[in-house]
Amino acid sequence: MKVWIDQDLCTGDGLCEEIAPDVFVLLDDGLAYVKEGDKVFAAAKGNPQGAEGKAEVPAGLEDATRQSAEECPGECIFVED
Repeated sequence: MKVWIDQDLCTGDGLCEEIAPDVFVLLDDGLAYVKEGDKVFAAAKGNPQGAEGKAEVPAGLEDATRQSAEECPGECIFVED
């Protein structure tokens, strides 16, 4: 499963990070980003794909990732099975 965030829709609410902190992180710009281990999909963190990248969801975190997408007020989290 892969996940990504549409930064134009992100409200910076932080629910995703609360629900699945191993998949999502809020950065200093107030927006949420996906991460894969220590790699954060954000240009500010040295990732050339920036927020356009899709992170692989760790095994066992699929349900939490789907819940994050469902509860996101900005509806900006997209999951690809």
